[in-house]
Amino acid sequence: MRIGICDTTFARVDMGAAVIDELKNNATDLKIIRQTVPGIKDLPVTAKILIEEEDCEIVMALGMPGPMRKDKVCAHEASTGLIQAQLMTNKHILEVFVHEDEEEDLKELKILAENRARQHAQNLIKMMFKPKVMRREAGQGKREGKEDVGPL
Repeated sequence: MRIGICDTTFARVDMGAAVIDELKNNATDLKIIRQTVPGIKDLPVTAKILIEEEDCEIVMALGMPGPMRKDKVCAHEASTGLIQAQLMTNKHILEVFVHEDEEEDLKELKILAENRARQHAQNLIKMMFKPKVMRREAGQGKREGKEDVGPL
């Protein structure tokens, strides 16, 4: 199975490396194609290219928007573009964004980014190889990178 990973140079953590490590350690027979672009708004077209031109079955789009209002707007635009790319290709693109203002402490921000990337890689594995496991987690208040909140 071909898996696409697209990430940015704008991010302050190499989440792509964490994803690739997680995938290689937990799944076999994967061909991982990674593309790195400058910024978050470049992710939608890159994800679409990975699907249409590199024949990826699923893509992870990794980004780290900054803390300013314009960064939030760019993240929203990128997210909208990723949704559009999914609808155009009928393939999943897992958006994995970590906003710089989610943690004040830079060490904690790095931990959050790496954990969120790895946990979304686990989600990819469940979606593609273990859908029954994913289905059992429905409604369980799972959170990637932070503590789960549990079901109501």
